[in-house]
Amino acid sequence: MEIEIYADVVCPWCWIGKRRWERALESYDGEVTVTYRPFQLDPAPVTEPRPLLDALADKFGGPQRAEALAAQVTQVAAGVGLTMRFDRAVQANTFDAHRLVRFAATRGRSEPIVEALYRAHFTDGVDVGSRDALGALAATAGLGEAEVREYLESNLGRREVAADLSAAHRLGVSSVPTFVLSGKYAVTGAQEPETLLAALREVAQREAAAE
Repeated sequence: MEIEIYADVVCPWCWIGKRRWERALESYDGEVTVTYRPFQLDPAPVTEPRPLLDALADKFGGPQRAEALAAQVTQVAAGVGLTMRFDRAVQANTFDAHRLVRFAATRGRSEPIVEALYRAHFTDGVDVGSRDALGALAATAGLGEAEVREYLESNLGRREVAADLSAAHRLGVSSVPTFVLSGKYAVTGAQEPETLLAALREVAQREAAAE
């Protein structure tokens, strides 16, 4: 089954959803092929790193509200084995990060680079909008740092990522994560593994019946 996962690497629920998805797959007997598709929670440029909590305070009505939301999602993340440090995280534009994911896919390394990007942003406080940081992350995921830096400094992948972002909006993807199964069925949100597993099995049955 072809699975497309629309997500942004600075979306905490996307990382949680990824982990729940992985747990669902542990109980699924069928074969799946996963493609990561880009989505940007905020496409606005970020001229210099800024504490994420400051940006969230502006967005959600003040520091107390931002800290409360961060504490809530941190607790949920811990429940699936993820460590989120909002006190370290910095605001970043993710366009180049999505270019890196696309590049990694051509080398069969999209899964490790996506995981590395989430951990870098939410746990380690790395600026995932920095090309220097992206190059270093690529090296930890089995990619050549020099090759990745050359790629990011060029215009390669820019048109394709922009087209994918536009396609996501045309498809009606308005929140992430969104899982598209077999190009027809969408599951939105960081659903529990049982819900994702049920969706996988139902779509598999529908596709088998249609053959």
